[in-house]
Amino acid sequence: MITPSLKLYQFILCIALLGFAEKSVAQSADTLQLTLPQAEKLFVQNNYQLIAQNYQTDQAKADIITAKLFDNPTLSGETQLYNSENKRFFQTSLPNGQYSASISQLVKLAGKRNKNIQLAAAGVKMAEYQYFDLMRTLRYNLRSNFYKIYYAQQSARLYQEQISSLQQLLSASEAQLKAGNLAVKDVIRIKSLVYTLQTEYTNLENDIEDMETELKLMTNLKADSNINLVMDPAEEQNYQLDKTVYTGLLDSARNNRADLKLTQSGITYAEKSLMVQKAMAVPDVEVSLVYDLQGSHPNNYTGLGLSIPLPLFNRNQGEIKKAKIAIDAGKNALNQQEATLENEVSNSYKTALHTENLYQGFDKNFNTDFDKLITEVIKNFRNRNLSLIEFTDFYDSYRQNVLQMNDIKYQRMNAKEEINYVTGSTIFK
Repeated sequence: MITPSLKLYQFILCIALLGFAEKSVAQSADTLQLTLPQAEKLFVQNNYQLIAQNYQTDQAKADIITAKLFDNPTLSGETQLYNSENKRFFQTSLPNGQYSASISQLVKLAGKRNKNIQLAAAGVKMAEYQYFDLMRTLRYNLRSNFYKIYYAQQSARLYQEQISSLQQLLSASEAQLKAGNLAVKDVIRIKSLVYTLQTEYTNLENDIEDMETELKLMTNLKADSNINLVMDPAEEQNYQLDKTVYTGLLDSARNNRADLKLTQSGITYAEKSLMVQKAMAVPDVEVSLVYDLQGSHPNNYTGLGLSIPLPLFNRNQGEIKKAKIAIDAGKNALNQQEATLENEVSNSYKTALHTENLYQGFDKNFNTDFDKLITEVIKNFRNRNLSLIEFTDFYDSYRQNVLQMNDIKYQRMNAKEEINYVTGSTIFK
């Protein structure tokens, strides 16, 4: 014969089980389903930081146009304002008038124009590498943030399911408490667990909102957009770290890191600048053609002028020294950058190995086995071999396992993105 107390336990347990199995799959009509490739496309097209940096590249290219331009000729003239002898203004003809005019052209020597063109071209290269390095950094932030949000959303769904099922269990338990069929301590235990889950869920939702804000800024999505991130499960399976050789990662970093190329191009820029400063030490020549009505001998004087400063004191010594120092500083920065690169690649590779070993050590069928195990827990709960406290502890263990697995999955996917970041290439897609 089934006792009323046993019926009560079975009733409460059925409610909990139904709530536990309920999945929150319904999405609102205005929710944006966003995959990682779609997010990257929006990022490349709409990111304000990339657009701003691209303007810097265009400005650097405009410097080449400026460097290619020749100096404009200078035209000057002078006329008689007032003749005091005959009391007349602006006499410009013989025998009493006077005016003069000249045109001059600066001629740059020592190849200053070509050297400035080369310097501007080196500046364009630096601007381009700054753009690519910014792209590398922002893309890593985007992809890492995407994975973090994705797995956080999976954890949030778990909280939604558990809160929903426990709220149903709490409602049924409170009804039974009023009927005198359930102890107060059992209701308090359930209520305490519900409050704990709601608090943790709220904190997680706030974290997701912060991360989604950053994602929206990077992709220029509307602030009020509701986004649900979608990821192909095959992406986790296709990632195989054991097929990657460390030396290959290091070579890839040396060949593809934009910040390393930026430092190298900085040395080239300093060398071009030294060439320009040395050329600046060579004085330029100004050639002029002069006409004078009667201020010189003879009347209607036409002359050819030539002027050149004598480099006795200022031979651009200070700027030449600064350019030489810039080269030495650039070489030192390059050594530092190469050492940083090697350490970053090594650290990222080791971190990825540790994370992969941790991930591979977990039983991938744990969740499935756990779902089967709950059936046995239910049987024991029905037979009163398990108390409500033991049942809720099992519930809590399940949640902690799922949260931990989601965190490890994020760390694993982020580790591959960090390898892509430190190598400056797409080792893992």
